Amino acid sequence: MSNVSLTREEFVDFVRTAQLGVVSTVDRDNRPEAAIMEIAALGDGELLFVAKTEARKVANLFHNPRAAIVVGWSPVSLQIEGEAELLMGIEREALGALYAEQFPERPALTEAFALYRVRPDWLRYCEARPGLPPIISEGLWL
Repeated sequence: MSNVSLTREEFVDFVRTAQLGVVSTVDRDNRPEAAIMEIAALGDGELLFVAKTEARKVANLFHNPRAAIVVGWSPVSLQIEGEAELLMGIEREALGALYAEQFPERPALTEAFALYRVRPDWLRYCEARPGLPPIISEGLWL
């Protein structure tokens, strides 16, 4: 991974290697909710995550589909924003299979779980190593 810019391929590789991220949403009253979740990355940079249908996150995304995701911890992290889309029908089946490929140890995707796709529209790369100035790059994700 380069220090100044991030290609889509590097982004996908970073997310797939990290496997976990914090997904943040807000409720109707704009109160935040965040949880560590498994994050799958598709080859085009879209992200997938699963939540139990009764989870607060599902209700939050119904009212406000915007999500913020942080992947990675130290020394490199990515902050990602985008709209989370609830997947249904054939698309859910197809992308659910891709999610399962990245997390084969997880149980099968049943109706008890909601599958979301996030198309990143903003990204911040942050590299903070001890004794060195931080390297930060951010902008729109097109």
